[in-house]
Amino acid sequence: MDIDASQVQVGEQSAYLARPVGVTAGPGMLLLPMITGIGEQLRVWADELAGRGTTALVWDPFKGRSTDNSTRDELGDLLGGLDDDTALAEQVALLDHLLGELGCTKVGTVGWCLGGRFALLLGARDHRLTNVVAFHPTVPSELRPNHSYDAIADSINITAPVLIAYPGADAAVPVADFEALQTALQSRDTGATITQFYPGAAHGYTDRSRQSDPVNADAYRLSWPQALAFIDATTA
Repeated sequence: MDIDASQVQVGEQSAYLARPVGVTAGPGMLLLPMITGIGEQLRVWADELAGRGTTALVWDPFKGRSTDNSTRDELGDLLGGLDDDTALAEQVALLDHLLGELGCTKVGTVGWCLGGRFALLLGARDHRLTNVVAFHPTVPSELRPNHSYDAIADSINITAPVLIAYPGADAAVPVADFEALQTALQSRDTGATITQFYPGAAHGYTDRSRQSDPVNADAYRLSWPQALAFIDATTA
């Protein structure tokens, strides 16, 4: 399917938009990046979703900075300055845009690392979402200085189906914290919980720069097609 893709302005924030040519309605997904920001890899994922018939809008956590023009260390410094309430307000505005001006009928969210954490936080607060997908979400039980909310505790408020993918060798999130998140999600009265566990895979295994390790590459080859099928099933 042919797509249109470009940087767009939504209110005061910039975002990346990819959508099927000629489509004015249909499903949508809000993409929440990892440390790469709206780098090439996030744009590839957005374009892939658009090519499958899903409008994809990508939040820009670092206001134009990404692995296209910055080092990971520089982006790591910016990460410590992200404010939860500001980020969530920006994401809600993008969700409004998907459901409003872009005409999407059902919208979910997918996030990676820091974006996986925000996918859980957003899903707990905005029940318009039809799914929540979180790849190796950075949700340690010990909150970081710039974190106002506990994504593990808040996840019980998500009403949409959730798919979470966890790498067994995640150095950023101990297995016990993943198990706490899984327990919280499975305690909900509504919303299916689908968990994927990849022994030996590392935090950020979906990042191409980490897929020279065959364990990470194998985890990605299994998890991404399952996420696409989940997105299709929940936004159709």
